[in-house]
Amino acid sequence: MTPHRILAALCFAFLVVTALAEGTVKDREAAVRKDKAAMQDDALWRYNDHEAGFAEARRTGKPLLVVLRCVPCLSCMGLDAGVLSAEELKPLLRQFVCVRLINANAIDLARFQFDYDLSFSAIMFNGDGTVYARYGSWKHQKDSSDKTTTGFKRALEGGLKLHAGYPQNQAALAGKQGGQTPFKSPLEIPGLAGRYKRDLDWDGKVLASCVHCHMVGEAYRNSFRVQSKPIPTNLIFPMPMPETIGITLAPDQMALVQGVAAGSIAARSGIRAGDQLLALDRQPLVSPADVSWALHRAPDDGMILASLRSGQAERSVRITLPDGWRTKADISKRVGTWDMRGMATGGLVLADLGDEERSQRGLALDALALKVMFVGQYNRHAAAKNAGFQKDDILVDIGGKTGRMTEGQFIGHLLQTTKPGLRVATTVLRGSQRVRLQLPMQ
Repeated sequence: MTPHRILAALCFAFLVVTALAEGTVKDREAAVRKDKAAMQDDALWRYNDHEAGFAEARRTGKPLLVVLRCVPCLSCMGLDAGVLSAEELKPLLRQFVCVRLINANAIDLARFQFDYDLSFSAIMFNGDGTVYARYGSWKHQKDSSDKTTTGFKRALEGGLKLHAGYPQNQAALAGKQGGQTPFKSPLEIPGLAGRYKRDLDWDGKVLASCVHCHMVGEAYRNSFRVQSKPIPTNLIFPMPMPETIGITLAPDQMALVQGVAAGSIAARSGIRAGDQLLALDRQPLVSPADVSWALHRAPDDGMILASLRSGQAERSVRITLPDGWRTKADISKRVGTWDMRGMATGGLVLADLGDEERSQRGLALDALALKVMFVGQYNRHAAAKNAGFQKDDILVDIGGKTGRMTEGQFIGHLLQTTKPGLRVATTVLRGSQRVRLQLPMQ
């Protein structure tokens, strides 16, 4: 199967199985070419050349803004249009060297570390490569018509303040830097190496020559899987949303706490609604994506500091992260999870059975009860179907594990405890019958 067909199949499947799908335009090839025609001579935006952007930032002393946009994807289309056209943003954008990057083929992975599952992300840099801030909105990802740019505007303002304080604030920015990676660029990662070139094929099938951002995360995970190694937890649950620790942030502010879930990690730490998060793990915050990055780099078990402001008063609190906190992240709507479903569930889409339905079926609240919502039909995503699994089956035992898990925790458990080629003994409820099946690992 060609890279183009693989990517098309992934996007189509994800569209089918989730209401928050990463839908795509009908003519994806034409959309990419239209974007280039519209943007390549734009006076404000440098098109698809981040190295030229870094050189210009060093020459002018301006900060660099790199927007990474998956053009064929409908998600974040409204935000993308707003960023390109909103008049209130232009005075801020003119203070940056602005780059529009539509593919990930040639990015330096040590420098460009962000949420690869988003179809619109932005990173603000100093010309020397120092990262000031990240921006990426799951709110816009869920609603392709949402053109609200207030949160992006706040992030730009925060990035400019950090630039004005540089290099005196360099120590505070240390945690925001990406650090070393096992591969220099996506073109070196197994699964992508040899299939793509540095530059897009504008004279041929340009879309088939494009490394999409989500493919980077998928290739990282596959590089472990093909060696039969456990996939690291932070690759299975990347860039945890603030809700993972119980925080809901206002989408139109930098990092304003809109709500705190009762009994959550954040609530136990003393964080309250109305608090402005100033720093997390000593990193200055200008967006919810900055919060996700700090959580991404946080320990799997340990403590991080949060600096907050409420009114005029500032305070610091310790956030204690218990073992397994990261697995509470909801990964069900991430495009990269579809690939992990192929590895761990043979193409099944699962949902933890609610308490009411558990009661009706006589299932304990703390028991495993994952309902099959969708069964993949093609290629490796048909492996579970071929093994006899059916829609509406309820998984109640997987290799002897019977404790309650979300779909994400289930996937994570299998990706860290099994190897490709194994078949895991599974018991499902099918109506009133218990059926024994073998779930294939890939």
